This record gives sequence, C-alpha cells and structure tokens, in this order.
Amino acid sequence: MKINPLEITIRQLVAGYNDDGEGGVSGYQGQLNIRPPYQREFVYKDKQREAVIDSVVNGFPLNVMYWAATGDGNKYEIIDGQQRTISICQYFAGDYACKIDGHIHYFHTLQSDQQNRILDYELMIYTCVGTASERLKWFEIINIAGEVLTKQELRNTVYAGPWLADARRYFSRPGGPAYDQGAPYLKGSPIRQDYLETALRWISDNKIEQYMGSHQYDPTAGELCRYFRSVIDWIQVIFPKKRPIMKGVEWGPLYNAYKDRSDLDPNEIELEVLKLISDDDVTKKAGIYSYILTREEKHLSIRKFSDAMKLEAYERQKGKCKLCKKPYNISEMEGDHIDPWSKGGKTIAENCQMLCEKCNRRKSYK
Repeated sequence: MKINPLEITIRQLVAGYNDDGEGGVSGYQGQLNIRPPYQREFVYKDKQREAVIDSVVNGFPLNVMYWAATGDGNKYEIIDGQQRTISICQYFAGDYACKIDGHIHYFHTLQSDQQNRILDYELMIYTCVGTASERLKWFEIINIAGEVLTKQELRNTVYAGPWLADARRYFSRPGGPAYDQGAPYLKGSPIRQDYLETALRWISDNKIEQYMGSHQYDPTAGELCRYFRSVIDWIQVIFPKKRPIMKGVEWGPLYNAYKDRSDLDPNEIELEVLKLISDDDVTKKAGIYSYILTREEKHLSIRKFSDAMKLEAYERQKGKCKLCKKPYNISEMEGDHIDPWSKGGKTIAENCQMLCEKCNRRKSYK
C-alpha cells in the first residue's frame, strides 16, 4: 500500500460541498466521498465541532486526516477525519455558528479577512492506494488512538457493502424505522450502531460476524428488518402496556424461544406483571418479562435475607443446619426461604431458615 502527503486548503476542501442526506456527502469538487458506507454517523457534539473551528481560526494544527484513493480517476474517500471534515464543511455551509474573535458568527457573517483566515488554512492529509481490505485494516489501526469506535462500528468497517448500507438506513438513523418501532424496548443510540448490533445479536444467536459476512453483498437487509419488526410486533401483542423497565430486555431470544406459544394470554400476563412490580422481594423489575416466560427466578434477583434475619434464624436453630442438623459457623451457612417465594413466601425473619451450603444446593436442585 502506498501512502503520500496531500497539501490542500479548507477552500479546496469545501469547494463543491454537498450533503444529499441518504445520497451521501461529498466535497473537494466532488472528488472526495466524505461519508463512505463503513463510516460512523456524525457524532460530534456542539463543543467538539466548535473546537475544530477554534483550532482553525487560531492556526492550531488539527490531527492528520487520511483519504483512500478509490481507483476511479482522482477520487478519494475518507478513512479517518470524517468528524472534523463535516464540522468544517457544515460551518462553511452555515449550519451552525460559533465564537470567532469574541463574537458568535456564522461563516457568512464574518468579515472577508476572517473568512480567508479559515479558507486558507492548510490541512494535513495523507492519501493511500491499496486494496479494500488494506484500507479497512488501516482504518481500524489509525482509529485506535482516536475516539474509540464501538464494536459494531468496527464491524461495519469490515463488512461494508450494499447489505450494510440498507441496514444502516433502517437501524442507524435517529427517527428512522428501527428507532420509531424499538425505542421503548432497546437501550443505546442508533447513531452509535447499538440498534443494529442488538438486532444482529438477536437474529444470529450472537454470531454477528458470521451473519454479516454471509449477507455482505446481499442487495438489501430485508431479512433483518422483517425479523426486527416481527420481534417488536410480538412484544406489543404479548406485553401491550409499555413501561420504562422494558428497555434493554433481551427480547430477541425470548421471541425466538416463545413466539409459537399459543397459551400466552396478554390479560393474565398483565395482571402478573402488576403483581411482580408491586412485590418488594423482586429487586430486578426488568427481569419480570423473562421470568414470566421462562419461570426462572434468577431473572428477578429475589431479595436476600439480611444479616440480622440470618443471625436470628441461626440462634433459633442453635447453630445447626435445619435439614442435616449438623452444627456450622454462621459463615458456612446460607439463608433460605421456608415457604418458597414462588408460593408466596416473603423475605422476612419468620420465613428464614439457615442451611449449610450442601443442603441448600441439594434443596435448590429439587
């Protein structure tokens, strides 16, 4: 792979700048693809992009930016520096204002000498010529020292193609289809690829790389989009009342395992949800939905007996295990519900018994 310096000014960079939304972002008289398919969405906050302009105005050096030759004449695409480049271009286009020489200005409100100070700023750029895999590998390496990419953003660098472009249209836009449908149920940010990663994890049983690799050159991401919609539709049928505790539940695996059950009555389920929400012994309310389907108490993190409750039961039993009747130090014993929580037993002193570890394990396996 060949790497060469390229000397250009901001004036040259912003010449022909065009942001066509889904159609892409370009600059440098149409010769630079500013947002290739594997790049992250624009994530800079106001202070970050204003810091870029402040550096330019004061003549401070920006970090080196890297472009890759596409093999299509003298055209390039950005490998590293997209956030800084878009910050510069958006300021030039009048998309935001920032403080220049002590006053808030849009680019078009600056005096001509101030504008020229920005337009004549020289950028540090290196271009590379190589295979697609070489360029993408370089992208991973040079971003190690920059703002950390999420795992899914790194995967996007490797599996760029028509499938990914379509998947990002659906999953990676604030206010996009996946966000509109899944926001009550998913955590994270679509921009940082959390929605895409979640859907991929669900459909692939956590084999994300294999799934992306096998579909990389598919013309659309229809299968993934349809699957995601099916999961959301199923949630809304079985658990129709939206609650904040639904965010972040691993809905995909639940859908995969229980979507064909015909005995799930939403009305009965809602009554049980309300009962579990009001149960003080249930300390992990988000686990209610998994518990209702699996009946595994581990999802609820049932409240444990306090040290005072355990000491009271230990003294009541005269230091002996309730089942095997052998004496133990209290540190060698565990608090256990006499009447199981699943049968209405509460986590109170009167319902506590102390068992040795061996008896408690044996009782749990029954």
